[in-house]
Amino acid sequence: MIRIVLLSSTVGIWVGMSSSGQFRPFSAHHYSLIPFGRNGGFLNPKKSGTSPRARQSFSDHKLLPVSVDERENIFLMEILSMPTGLVPLDRSVIESRVRSCARLPSLGSVNSALRELLNADQRYTSQISEVIRRDPSLTSRLLRLVNSVYFGRSSQVNSIEEAVFYLGVRQIRQLAMVTPVIEDFQKLAGHAVFEWREFWQHCIGVAIMTREVLSTIQSPADDADYVAGLVHDVGKIVMASAFPAHFHSIHGQAAAAARDLCEIETEVLGMNHCELGALYLRNHILPEVMVESAAFHHQPERSTHYTSIVAAVQIADLLVRNARIGKSGNRIEVSSEDWMHAPGWDLLFPNPQEAEQAIARAGLQRSLERLPTILEGLV
Repeated sequence: MIRIVLLSSTVGIWVGMSSSGQFRPFSAHHYSLIPFGRNGGFLNPKKSGTSPRARQSFSDHKLLPVSVDERENIFLMEILSMPTGLVPLDRSVIESRVRSCARLPSLGSVNSALRELLNADQRYTSQISEVIRRDPSLTSRLLRLVNSVYFGRSSQVNSIEEAVFYLGVRQIRQLAMVTPVIEDFQKLAGHAVFEWREFWQHCIGVAIMTREVLSTIQSPADDADYVAGLVHDVGKIVMASAFPAHFHSIHGQAAAAARDLCEIETEVLGMNHCELGALYLRNHILPEVMVESAAFHHQPERSTHYTSIVAAVQIADLLVRNARIGKSGNRIEVSSEDWMHAPGWDLLFPNPQEAEQAIARAGLQRSLERLPTILEGLV
């Protein structure tokens, strides 16, 4: 049975079943539905205010009330209102629309003053705090993170200087990258209805875990791995921005059946989010490590220049999905076997030594356990 849910306590969505046994959706966009409460209850099709069209539809179908799950499935209401009969687009049309998408200025230049301070041999808490204080959004995330349960403090931290002391350079550097990028992502996504907060958590979670995965084999020289993890799914945001009807249709189908998301995207739009993200990043002349991460995070063996980083992104993505942290839009379940036997793992550990791999797996599991509380403080 297709799962369609209630948008709110006052507007309902039902699934109607015809005499032929086929399910048909009814939404407030299509019919004059009568509100019902959170405890359910059937619509009275004879009640005044119900349109003739709705009354006829209700007389032809049995109505099944469906449970409420606003936070998780609110975007399905918008899916139902989308036009049917979508066809895949020609590559030339896709490329033209992607060229018109807004830039992500933060990817080209993260706060340079703060970055220079954090990379300096001598850095002072007061200087770092002063730069952070100029950015209200970064300040808010900083204080929210340091006061999260992850740090287990009994008293509230209200001072930026104190927050800088507790967080340390590494996490402040990550915050400085995450804050403007996620804000740019939000602008690019526009008004498309989706589980965006959970999606941002997925993106940031993959960025953090990419660093953890790569650190099991080498010491990262810069923040390229973290940014690569952060932007790996940018194609989904571009799709929501440039092709909203196709985007909603794709995720409606993904929610209804456990199918490979890339496969559905290619069928519905004509291009999957991997290729779309790489096209967008390349159009804006962004670093090749970002392009390869977007293009090959499901097939790291195809990476030509940044194989280790792209492999780490694949493992991080599978780890975060396996732990059900945030939501990527891909509904297929991921088991621990999936990430341990993924191509990315073999690329990172080409000479299998069980002791070495066991240590790496244990370290990644510990990092994964800490991740939800970190994300709660960030998003």
